[in-house]
Amino acid sequence: MSGGTTEYTIVEDGSFTAPLELSYPYKRTVGPVLSRFLTGLRDHRIEGTVGSDGRVHVPPAEFDPVTGAALTEWAPVASTGTIVTWSWQPSPVEGNTLQHPFAWALIALDGADTNLLHAIDAGSPEVLSTGMRVQARWAAEPSGSISDIECFELAERATGAAS
Repeated sequence: MSGGTTEYTIVEDGSFTAPLELSYPYKRTVGPVLSRFLTGLRDHRIEGTVGSDGRVHVPPAEFDPVTGAALTEWAPVASTGTIVTWSWQPSPVEGNTLQHPFAWALIALDGADTNLLHAIDAGSPEVLSTGMRVQARWAAEPSGSISDIECFELAERATGAAS
């Protein structure tokens, strides 16, 4: 790469690995839709908004992607789902819920039509594959935030997960 000392690798299969540090140095109020979603997570409940086309959006969309109208109908979804795609995080950064290597994944929760980005505590990348089933692992001390789902675990290994 030009212009810096960033180290990266490209392996034989074409995979690209490079360090990435992402941060949001601001605070935002969440409003009524995301507030309801986060309060639900605190209570170990996941729900999404229903669009005009019947799709269930998790995380919830505030406005219909088809019509632009505010969404007010809600639908519960499961705390289980399927890995759509994933990427390994070998070195967690400050603020990650997990402080050991883990995967970031898009997860299709059962009952949702959009995917949720979250962490998967899998132990190593060798045990992961697209299409695997996962289960939410809830935080021991909920706070009304996305981290109330501490992470997802492979369904056959799930411990202490609640629906």
